[in-house]
Amino acid sequence: MTDSSPPPSGRDSLTDDLLWRGLIQDSTGLDELRELLDGGGAATYYVGFDPTAPSLHVGNLMQVLMARRLQLAGHRPLLLVGGATGQIGDPKESAERALNPTEVIAGWVERIREQLAPFVSYTGDNAAQLVNNLDWTGEMSIVEFLRDVGKHFPVNKMLAREVVRARLETGISFTEFSYQLLQANDFFELHRRHGCQLQFGGSDQWGNITAGVDYVRRRGAGPVQAFTTPLVTKADGTKFGKSEGGAVWLDPTMTSPYAFYQFWLNVEDQEVDRYLRYFSFRTRDELEELAKATAERPAARLAQRALAEELTTLVHGADETRQAIAASQALFGRGSLDELAPETLRAALTEAGLVRLSGELPDVAGLLRDSGLVSGLKEARRVIAEGGAYVNNNRVTEVDAGVSPADLLHGRYLVLRRGKRSFAGVELGE
Repeated sequence: MTDSSPPPSGRDSLTDDLLWRGLIQDSTGLDELRELLDGGGAATYYVGFDPTAPSLHVGNLMQVLMARRLQLAGHRPLLLVGGATGQIGDPKESAERALNPTEVIAGWVERIREQLAPFVSYTGDNAAQLVNNLDWTGEMSIVEFLRDVGKHFPVNKMLAREVVRARLETGISFTEFSYQLLQANDFFELHRRHGCQLQFGGSDQWGNITAGVDYVRRRGAGPVQAFTTPLVTKADGTKFGKSEGGAVWLDPTMTSPYAFYQFWLNVEDQEVDRYLRYFSFRTRDELEELAKATAERPAARLAQRALAEELTTLVHGADETRQAIAASQALFGRGSLDELAPETLRAALTEAGLVRLSGELPDVAGLLRDSGLVSGLKEARRVIAEGGAYVNNNRVTEVDAGVSPADLLHGRYLVLRRGKRSFAGVELGE
């Protein structure tokens, strides 16, 4: 069923808060979910992440932070990394997935397990536990799988799943068609082994999730509950994810903390309130006060700054967040470039446009041209003469001014700026 009722007016329960934030899209029963989450006991829940890439991305953040929310409310998380399901992949609407080598997937499993670790606590009465579905799926023979699992799944229901219907004309392999059975069996095994009572995931997983709820019932276990969160979409309606292009990864080697911070800082005004409800751990009163302050001073982008700072701190830590904020200020002349770590400076310049040069450095006019800040030397000299050119935040006034090795930050970088907001970087190589 779909929960379409308006959020309750109370602000004290976990379920009320999730509804106000818009975090519950579908559920097996809102009353049952409320009893499980707000009834005073500690429910065991699970959420799964398939290792189909070496890192999680911002599209996974909804589920990662939901796991954190429920644990902070006293419930016990099981974080499943799909060592088995990751070898198959949930069906895509467009075409068959490329299957990755098992040794590559095994490496991704470990990387994602490490990424998940900072978001939950592994101590206390409701300590989190990491689980891998390969531990039970890998032990099953094909005959056991078909006999013990497959017999409980009516094919007509499996064919009714939207993504399967979309692929029937172009073709879908039995491998991808069977993914639903594997995910459903995960819920049963976690219920049997750990007493798991609740599964949640993105709304595109609703068919798989309800299949799991039904499978647990058919095996004579349960009752169990489930809900989905809305897909996180951009202003143009496309979802966040690695397959949509321009993925923003949680791994700092794939998306730098500075780029991660800038991503949230540049969120569109019409989206920022929704993202704050989804991702922030600020209270309802705090978010409403922030929305009011933002409406009064829209140019200050207070909501975007709050969102960027909170999420960067959650994902990358307070030190990296301070560096990202310092870099944002320093690049526009509101802070010291000398205080930026070389990794942060390089990441910021890469985002702006980093030109790599070797040998002797050209003069400032040549640097402005080579960096793309101007179209040619004539325009560069005009910008310098008008007082609009800066090197390392120092205004250049001589049209034939040069730079020396002493000007290089960390021995290899220059920050060029034209006017107040256009900047680029130069890296001196071997």
